[in-house]
Amino acid sequence: MRKFYQFAFIILVILGLLASCSRDEKKYRIGVSQCSDDIWRDKQNSELQIGAYFHDNVELRFAVAFDSDERQIQQIDSLVGTGIDLLIVAPNQVSTISPAIDRAYDKGIPVIVFERKTNTKKYTAYMGADNYEMGHLMGEYVATRLNERGRIIEVMGLKGSSPAIERHNGFREAIAQHPGIQVVATLQGDWTEPTAYNTVKQWLDKNKGEKIDLVFGMNDRTAMGARKAFEEAGVALPLFCGIDGLPGENGGIRLVMDSLLDASYIYPTHGDQVLQLAVDILEGKPYEKETKLMSALVTQENARVLLMESEEIMRQSHNLEQLHEKASQYLDQLGNQRTLIFVALAAIFLLLALLVGIYMYYLQRARIQDERMQMEREQLDFYTQVSHELRTPLTLIQGPLDQLLRTNDFRTASDNARELFTIVRRNTQHLTGLINKMLDAQTGGTVTDVNAHVETQHLAPTESAENVKPDEDAPTVLIVDDNADIRIYLRSILQGQYRLLEAEDGKRGLELAREQVPDLIVSDVMMPVMNGLEFCQQVKKDDISCHIPVILLTARALEKHQIEGYESGADAYITKPFSPELLLARISNLLQSRHQLKDLWGMKSAAEPVEAPATVAAPAPTPIEDAFISRFKKIVEERLPDSNLSVEDLAADMGLSRVQLYRKVKALTGSTPVDLLRKARLAQAQKLLQESTLSVSEIAYKVGFASPSYFTKCYKDEFGTVPGEARKS
Repeated sequence: MRKFYQFAFIILVILGLLASCSRDEKKYRIGVSQCSDDIWRDKQNSELQIGAYFHDNVELRFAVAFDSDERQIQQIDSLVGTGIDLLIVAPNQVSTISPAIDRAYDKGIPVIVFERKTNTKKYTAYMGADNYEMGHLMGEYVATRLNERGRIIEVMGLKGSSPAIERHNGFREAIAQHPGIQVVATLQGDWTEPTAYNTVKQWLDKNKGEKIDLVFGMNDRTAMGARKAFEEAGVALPLFCGIDGLPGENGGIRLVMDSLLDASYIYPTHGDQVLQLAVDILEGKPYEKETKLMSALVTQENARVLLMESEEIMRQSHNLEQLHEKASQYLDQLGNQRTLIFVALAAIFLLLALLVGIYMYYLQRARIQDERMQMEREQLDFYTQVSHELRTPLTLIQGPLDQLLRTNDFRTASDNARELFTIVRRNTQHLTGLINKMLDAQTGGTVTDVNAHVETQHLAPTESAENVKPDEDAPTVLIVDDNADIRIYLRSILQGQYRLLEAEDGKRGLELAREQVPDLIVSDVMMPVMNGLEFCQQVKKDDISCHIPVILLTARALEKHQIEGYESGADAYITKPFSPELLLARISNLLQSRHQLKDLWGMKSAAEPVEAPATVAAPAPTPIEDAFISRFKKIVEERLPDSNLSVEDLAADMGLSRVQLYRKVKALTGSTPVDLLRKARLAQAQKLLQESTLSVSEIAYKVGFASPSYFTKCYKDEFGTVPGEARKS
């Protein structure tokens, strides 16, 4: 429960931190007073809004005066009245808006004058382009474009506005440096296209026949209004230049690229910079009082590049607006979710005590279950060990007893002695059954008596094979068991028919399996150093011993134990006590199934008898066995011409000893390495006799025979005919 209280304390701390994070940040309210409404202002307002996206605590309030001094004054006073923290203003005219700006400044509200100037000194900062420089550079461009000679018309912006005044002064000063250029007329406009159109149209109506080389409008809309007037008049079109250089479909950059305007001048909006300046002022950071924005001339040479750059910026700005819109939606959802989270956390906290209680309950149950399973495993191990300790002595009683029942001594014994033997045998079997029932009752498993199908009730007496020596060619059986009496008993069963090797544990057994390569292995399971399951796995993994059949002879009688044995690679599984006949039958069966006499070189010998069909299907060779046979065949074929080639040489090439090679090859093919070498030579000779013109002697030496006469003898023994007759046929 102590952990529970610690956890509850942590939850309370988290709730407190979340609550502390919910306090409101200081919000900055910024008023924006625009003198007019056009595409230049729209772009600037959009940039101001984008700049605000990076400041969550900024709220923008826009007002548009539509070129009306009175409306702009009212709007500024109204913005101040709503309690703004800073004012951004683009004055309609130089002097008329100044009183309203002064009133805002006097109330302690910072004022940023943007793009247009005012005659008041009561402002915090100014940001805008140099309109005088724009007019001057445009005048220099016009002079160059007209080769310093020509007649031009100038169309002004709104009377009294600072950009119109400064652009006019800069333009006229530049033109004055070129006497060959004459300003025919200076017409008054108000930044709008319709006014410029009407003004120029009236001038054209009064001055018909006047040749004009260029019209300079103080913004792109004014220049386009003048162009329309000339087009309707049906006179020769002069060149048209403007200022603003906005991107977009109807912007000045596109108009220059489409040759509707000859040149324009980018008048930067930079609303994002204005917004950052406002935030710096509000947060008390350093700032410049006067900031001039950079601008550039737009001509046919650079219009396409500038348009691509501008449109990319607009595209990114549009994407940013969409992202911000989505982010705003997510934030709104987050706000709603936040409230739900607090409610959910409270509910979770109330449920924690119940959950911890349930968790502790199930933890206790799991611990009890683990302890019970551990006890069951220990109990199973105990009964398995007891079974092993009982079944091994029972094997040593029942097995020798069965052997005695088959001897002449039993046949000639008195009736009383035979009855006593029968009683002992019957009770031994009864004890075996009791052990099986005990395991059934204690483990809930199934004890499978794999020996039950072998009849042992009525055995005919037979002679003991104790003194019979096996043939030199008899198969070799390796016995692996830590119980010396079991080894003695197995020896008494097998010694008359098989050559025997013995090992007291799996480690020594593995060494003998590699050194001697027996034909079959009989192994116990429960042994020290290396148990029978691991021993069986190692035998089946080794490329020398993998072909050797393994019989597990063990007291572990449960079905799960047998499954473990077969999964370890065992070929047979016999439980103790066992019938000698069963063991002998299994050994004989496995040895027969391993004789896979292989015709490695595709020969059909006339001397070989036709074998009866095998009663036991030979097991398919494993990949390791296939690889071994393929490697052996390759080495034999490579060294075939060497008449001095010996089994020792082949063994060395295979990385084995002579004994290992002999027994491995014999087990896998049923033939000795010498037999296979001779068969390979004869097979190659048979092929050369049929396909080449070499003499018999040449073929004999080519396939590795030391003399042609010996070759002829071997060939006749194998195929029933001499080499010369084989060639004639």
